[in-house]
Amino acid sequence: MIGKLAVIGVGLIGSSLSLALRKSGAVGRVSGFGRNRGNLEKGVELGVLDEFGASIAQTVADADMVVVAVPLGAMQSVFAELKDSVSSTAVITDVGSSKASVVEAARAKLGDLLPRFVPGHPIAGTEKTGVEAGFASLYEKRRVILTPVAETDAVAIERVTDMWQQCGAIVENLEVAHHDKVLAATSHLPHMLAYALVHQLSGLNDHEEIFRYAAGGFRDFTRIASSDPVMWRDVCLSNGAALVTLIEQYQVELDRIEAAIRAGDAERLLELFGRAKSQRDSLIGNC
Repeated sequence: MIGKLAVIGVGLIGSSLSLALRKSGAVGRVSGFGRNRGNLEKGVELGVLDEFGASIAQTVADADMVVVAVPLGAMQSVFAELKDSVSSTAVITDVGSSKASVVEAARAKLGDLLPRFVPGHPIAGTEKTGVEAGFASLYEKRRVILTPVAETDAVAIERVTDMWQQCGAIVENLEVAHHDKVLAATSHLPHMLAYALVHQLSGLNDHEEIFRYAAGGFRDFTRIASSDPVMWRDVCLSNGAALVTLIEQYQVELDRIEAAIRAGDAERLLELFGRAKSQRDSLIGNC
């Protein structure tokens, strides 16, 4: 049981966490902090929050668990404010999708609190933002990756693991660099492709007609281009090395397809598409 949960940054991820813990009866009180007072007031109205603080220090006072759910670029400043504010028994975790930069910020700013910080990343979400986007079932049967470092206390890991399991999540541990490499491929690169495609097509003279006749495939592929631009700007900057490598490799694949089209090479196209279909169906399933 978490007596008091403090959520710093009450958007989709933080609000869904609160609702999931309330549903399972695993939290007593939830306090929130964020830059948008209207969003916080809505959180109280919706039952996501019991209260919100005027400062991080006020919000985390007496909290058992502190969840930092802000863009990656804001992590360091939040950690600096937490250092002298949390109780001696509180555990701190985050939900950032790139971990090396978060761990670096924690080492720079948390000081003696570092052993009680458990880096984390729920592999769940939608393109929606704000407290109203949250829903209690977001984490059910979804993976949450924790990336503890050498200094991380085992009891803190246990408490964060239990919190996510109370939400119905499957919790796994990965090493920081490996997490960032894997997520660059499965999450960060797809977002870049969606943003790039929408940006390219919106620059065409007949872009209004293109989007008017967009079918399901286009909508599905580009849905994530509606995600928070600030968040994804920070992801690019924090996990740039892994992401640039994947972008270069993807460009090679596009060059292969372009060459086959230019040559009218039907067999080569069929080979490329067939291999991709077979690999996706075997690894992910036809869904």
